[in-house]
This record gives sequence, C-alpha cells and structure tokens, in this order.
Amino acid sequence: MTAGCDVVKSYIYLGSTVTNAGGCEDEIRRRCAVTRSSVEKLTKIWKDRRITRNTKVRIMRCLVFPIFLYGAETWTLRKQDRRKIDALEMWCWRRLLRIPWTAHRTNVSILKELNIQERLSSTVQIRILKFFGHITRNEDSMERLVVQGKVEGKRSRGRSPTRWTDLIKSVTHSNINDCSHSARHRATWRRVATAAVAQESIDQSMTTTTLSRVND
Repeated sequence: MTAGCDVVKSYIYLGSTVTNAGGCEDEIRRRCAVTRSSVEKLTKIWKDRRITRNTKVRIMRCLVFPIFLYGAETWTLRKQDRRKIDALEMWCWRRLLRIPWTAHRTNVSILKELNIQERLSSTVQIRILKFFGHITRNEDSMERLVVQGKVEGKRSRGRSPTRWTDLIKSVTHSNINDCSHSARHRATWRRVATAAVAQESIDQSMTTTTLSRVND
C-alpha cells in the first residue's frame, strides 16, 4: 500500500515556504518572525557595555541578517514587502541600541548614529539582481528558461500578479532584453545593479526624510 499525499496550502521546502498562491508574502512574514526571535536571544550581547557598538552592528549583520536573507534571491519584492523589511531592520537597530518604543527617535537619526550605509531591503534587491545575472549567463540552465521563456495560451481576466522579472525592470528602469544583454558581462551588470539600487535607496531616503520632517 502507498501512503496518500496531503493537500495543503503551504509547506516548507529546503528552508523556504512554498504556497499555492506562488507569492513570497508568507515567507517574508516567517523570516521576520525568525529574525526577531534571533535578536531576542542575543539580548545579553546588546546589554553588554563591554562590547563596542561597532562590534554589535557587525554581529547583527553577520549572525542575524543572514537568517532573514536566506533564499531572498527568489523573492518577488513589492513596495509593501520592502516596507516590512525596513520596519524589521529598524526594530533590530532599536533593540541593539536598547531604545524603548516610547522614545521619540526618528529612523533617520538612528541610521545616522549607527552609520548605516546600505539598508536591508537594498541588500535583498542586490541579491536578486546578482541572481538574475547568474542565471542569464548560464545559457543552458532551467532557471533561465523559466525566467525568460514564454507560456502559450491566455491567462484569466484581471490584473496580472507581480512577476520576478517585474522587479528587475522596476529597479533598473529598463526592459528585460536590455537587462539580459547587460547581465552577460559580469562587471557591467555589477555596475548597473549597484547604481540602480543605490539610486532607489537615495529616493527612498529622501522620502523618509521628508516624512520625518512632516511628522516633526
């Protein structure tokens, strides 16, 4: 006798959540919860005054953030997902500095105090762009066929869901063919990806600063 397979809406495969909807919202939510739990377990380190602030920041980047970034290359990142990631990052920095939720401290002031140059959401975007370049340069890979191939037939009516390649086009402000051409050269694609993410980070920083001034 063979055992039957249960029909479920989501399951964890190779450490990542797979859902029947095909999105990454559940995986990002789960990664946020795991990351918060990891930060809480390191409370003794955050309270230890013998450890310098720079060392604590390095511990956060080397031990905590990789837990969140596992499998981030495959995420279809939307604006609301990026806001969740930014909120998680700021929560981590506030826990590191032991800033209570009642303290009137802006995110901009905290980032300046810790000298944070690259946001966690920007790291996710860079990883996605690097992974796109990797599969583009591998001409015989199944991943390239999935990303750049076309499916015959017609889709159902309504707005199409956000695709992984839509993020590539949105960040680089270019079409997928131009991105594929640039990605064939590793050094060129690295410059394009770094510049695109840096510009978007600047735009987001200006928006955050404006909102902070309005709230003040």
